Amino acid sequence: MVFNATLPLSLKKVREIYHTPLLELVFRASQVHRQNHNSYEVKASRLISVKTGNCVENCAYCAQSSLYNTGLDSPKMLKKEEVRQLALKAKNSGLSRVCLSASYKELPSGKAFESVLEMIKTVKDLGMDVCLTMGKVNEKQADALYKSGIKAYNHNIDTSESFYPKVITSRTFKERIETLNKLSNSGVNICSGGIIGMGESAEDRVSMLYALATLKKQPFTVPLNILVPVEGTPFADLKPIDAMEMVRMVATTRIIMPKTNISLAAGRREMGEAEQALCFLAGVNAIFIGEKLLTTSNTSPDEDLKMLEKLGVKLI
Repeated sequence: MVFNATLPLSLKKVREIYHTPLLELVFRASQVHRQNHNSYEVKASRLISVKTGNCVENCAYCAQSSLYNTGLDSPKMLKKEEVRQLALKAKNSGLSRVCLSASYKELPSGKAFESVLEMIKTVKDLGMDVCLTMGKVNEKQADALYKSGIKAYNHNIDTSESFYPKVITSRTFKERIETLNKLSNSGVNICSGGIIGMGESAEDRVSMLYALATLKKQPFTVPLNILVPVEGTPFADLKPIDAMEMVRMVATTRIIMPKTNISLAAGRREMGEAEQALCFLAGVNAIFIGEKLLTTSNTSPDEDLKMLEKLGVKLI
């Protein structure tokens, strides 16, 4: 097996890498990681949900869809000062980046969009980096977001194109790719990844990673998530996957996207420290800090700091 990320990628090559025996795969990925990143540093960010719930989409994994009874209260849009206070709290805890999230199918125009731009400026004025995840955008919005100076815009493709209709029917895989291309064309760093454990096959995972790696520009960050089943959603009864499957995903991603940041996102609470340590070894260099990731539970900041201290890794 030749692990050469400079070779033209093909679906066959990604498949071969993905199915490499796990210990060999992690070893090779760790080499690539050390060549391109500081393996003793992990970027940390905190999610701030500007608008939670009442989403019109039907993503089968998501507690925020208005189509499912998941116990979420009626959504309330945070005001600029509330966002500033939450960002300040994150800064005072040692973080330098926040990600502003809103449960939109597409980012609204007009006053709502101007309000988002004001929130971005408010957080940047604290000396912090700002990322955004608020659904589909148009070209004009993408240009404005680039000018606002956001660090990246998150828009996950979730899974493979063929498995996509089994997860979401309120939008298409093609629409997701089009939005990512609009952002890239405007100069915005893109953040895009997916979820494993939704009933997809290994081939679906390979196909998803291939789609990400062959975008016009490889993502600035790839967030990788393990499904956290939520009561009331169609995927509520899916059984947890083996955490080693995430290790394999991380290692493959690192080899085919050597410069990209890899974020270990939802599902970390269901992973042990040993599995997380293997993910850091295989190429993870970013995590989200906080007791919650939007609506699902996450490891506590204290637990994270203790774990990273054991590993000799520092947050930046």
